[in-house]
Amino acid sequence: MIVSSERLIRLQENITGQSDVCSSGGSVFDFPESMKNGFINFGIGLIVCHSGWFEFRLSGTQYSAYSGETVFIHEGSSFCITAQSEDIEVSIIIYKVDPIRDVLGNMVYSVHLYSQMSPETHCVWNTGEEDDVAGYISLIGTEQPRQDDFFPVYEKRLLLLSLTYRLCSVFQKKYLSGSSAGARRTEIFLRLIQLIDRYYMSERGVEFYADKLCLSPKYLSGLSKTVCGYTVQELVFKAIVRKCMAMLDSTNKTVQEISEEFNFPNPSSFGTFFKKQVGISPQKYRERGD
Repeated sequence: MIVSSERLIRLQENITGQSDVCSSGGSVFDFPESMKNGFINFGIGLIVCHSGWFEFRLSGTQYSAYSGETVFIHEGSSFCITAQSEDIEVSIIIYKVDPIRDVLGNMVYSVHLYSQMSPETHCVWNTGEEDDVAGYISLIGTEQPRQDDFFPVYEKRLLLLSLTYRLCSVFQKKYLSGSSAGARRTEIFLRLIQLIDRYYMSERGVEFYADKLCLSPKYLSGLSKTVCGYTVQELVFKAIVRKCMAMLDSTNKTVQEISEEFNFPNPSSFGTFFKKQVGISPQKYRERGD
């Protein structure tokens, strides 16, 4: 059984190396030195406070967190612990979204959206989900599985995926509770990416999604561009490309079979589309790891 001090050492090592997943693997009774000295956050950062209190500086502003509260550290922000109580007990995780982007799908844009919607003034609150989030952190653990160790790698990815969906649910409850124009726009965008994840393999036109949402294609694409920086069709194309990459990486399906599955007229048309989106042909993409 790994004790708190060992988990803290591993957490410090992972933060220093900016690992894809930096987890305390359970509760710890201190903070890693990186957090005390100050660092720039490189992923989704969470601290669940189980007991005691601590003070911290986030992007130049001072805050306090108490037992039963969660701190959200946004990617790219500067963070530093400035004081803490003797009875401090916390669970900590920082993780990058890119390694689970293929299984997260377009929900990755909702994560980015929420990070933009969560100004520093709302970086600490009691979510009501503290025990469950801490449970995920404990299950994710401190170990970094070898990439060739299939089951542990995918188990960790699925746990991170579940945690990310839980966070999206937490943010949704907080930020979509009002009736402001921003809340309405966010609700439409979230419905859009859910529709894209459901229909992208057969429906590529913005008209289809606009009709589902009872909006004009021009308005919907403009809203999408404003919220996440991409039009509806660009989001659909990104979903197609992610799925094609996954199939090229993890299946023995030929380029022609993949082309047919996505209803391209022929492999040449699929190859042109893929190269325009990725920069190399499907065959070159598959051969890159050989």
